[in-house]
Amino acid sequence: MLKRTLAVFLLAAAPLVWAQNVVVGEILEVQNVEGYSYLRLKTAQGDTWAAVPTAKVKKGDKVTIADPMVMNNFESKALKRKFDKVVFGTLASDKAVAAAAAAQPMVPPHALPKGPEAPDAKVPKATGPDARTVGEIMTRPDALKEKTVVVRGKIVKINSGIRGVNWVHLRDGSGSSASGTNDLIVTTKEELKVGDIVTMKGVVRTDKDFGAGYVYKVLVEEGKSQK
Repeated sequence: MLKRTLAVFLLAAAPLVWAQNVVVGEILEVQNVEGYSYLRLKTAQGDTWAAVPTAKVKKGDKVTIADPMVMNNFESKALKRKFDKVVFGTLASDKAVAAAAAAQPMVPPHALPKGPEAPDAKVPKATGPDARTVGEIMTRPDALKEKTVVVRGKIVKINSGIRGVNWVHLRDGSGSSASGTNDLIVTTKEELKVGDIVTMKGVVRTDKDFGAGYVYKVLVEEGKSQK
């Protein structure tokens, strides 16, 4: 499943084509951030940067990056730098890391191939002092930062099992599709279904950078459904 997802993304992003779908090189530099190791590699195609789940590697090691996915013009806030391109993947020699990546794909939810645009749903606003619409949360992130909110909406999309949680897209008819303020992501460990209308309680987080392309201006974390 992971290979199929990456293959679709690679075609859409038109990245470099690596022989046998792997990148082989010698580590010239290692930079570690939370959750990931960035490796500058000397390869047959030239120097390139790669990112893998945190690994115990050092300068001079020869490594193979499996299931490579190229992201162009990638900015890492954790490293405070922008790369022309970064190859994301897993160390082929690290079975534990590869298994973890298969269970929790590294592809950011916003980078997954998009299906047909889901229509906005007209859903009544939740009740109570913490009740907010999708549009209110998306357009007032600074005012709501680190505050608990309750939002009711229709689930239009779910990306399951990424970084240990499910990424639920909610819409309630508020906000603007042109500005992207009509779609709110709520992360939760609950198993929910697309098409359901749910009321979720969680904490508003802003400017979240999880690394590997997981960058969000606003989202709601620790989501729990309310009756």
